[in-house]
Amino acid sequence: MKTAICPGSFDPVTIGHLDIIRRSATMFDHVIVLVMTNYHKKNTYSFTAEERVELIKRCTKDIPNIEVESYHGLLADYARQKGAVAIVKGLRAVSDFEYEFQQALTNKKLNSDLETVFIASKAENMFLSSSVVKQVCELDGDISNFVPEIIRKDIIERIKEGETK
Repeated sequence: MKTAICPGSFDPVTIGHLDIIRRSATMFDHVIVLVMTNYHKKNTYSFTAEERVELIKRCTKDIPNIEVESYHGLLADYARQKGAVAIVKGLRAVSDFEYEFQQALTNKKLNSDLETVFIASKAENMFLSSSVVKQVCELDGDISNFVPEIIRKDIIERIKEGETK
């Protein structure tokens, strides 16, 4: 059985993330969607890791070969523990590639059995990021085309709640 990991901060998960997750699930026998901490964003999360796991579980409950977890260590170590053969990363633009390529090389150095697979975002999702979702939501914009309907209310409530803190 070939296991892959789709890592990300997913704060919040977007339709772009879900597209990459769904496409990964067709390529691998088992896909672990791994909620991680991006240390460059550590103090800016709107949702806890546990909340992000739950939001993703609600959005992927119809995909039988998906598992959702969180982890706070090195991705290469987690992949070794789980016997994963690949990390799957979505690329929105060329600007994503430089950072993701550096990460891929680092993970390969830390775990020589691990490959990184890059999946290009669909054209309609190339602009989409969790930061865009949060900004549009904060400014009372419509995020219905950016996030799954099943979690849209949760996102709006949290982002709007954050304004009053």
